[in-house]
Amino acid sequence: MQSIQLARSYRTTAISTASPGGIILMLMDSALVAMENALEGFKEIHPVVRNEQIHNNLAKAQQTIAVLQAAIDLEVEGDFSQQMYSLYGFMLNELSKGNYQKLEEPVVCVKGMLTDIRDAWAEMLLNQAAEA
Repeated sequence: MQSIQLARSYRTTAISTASPGGIILMLMDSALVAMENALEGFKEIHPVVRNEQIHNNLAKAQQTIAVLQAAIDLEVEGDFSQQMYSLYGFMLNELSKGNYQKLEEPVVCVKGMLTDIRDAWAEMLLNQAAEA
């Protein structure tokens, strides 16, 4: 019980002290972990456990991606914000399809896309820290 409380305390401290960019990175990591757990669910033999694991983890990934999408400032000039908003919308639709139809392919696709975005974001944060 104490280890659970310590983990929660650590997570709370990490979130409260993170930069906005760091929070975005944490959200991406959370969505990726949820998708990986959902993909593990596809290997489950028992149908009830399988469907529950897939559904719960894809729902968590969708909620997290929806937060990332909502955080985009569409008032910023240029196309990047709108393109990211649309890309997150595509990811949400694909995860919904994967969840509803219990298909791995859309989840694998979104996981790959988000991994690329996450890695680019992490590199950008490292470059910013090196410049500061």
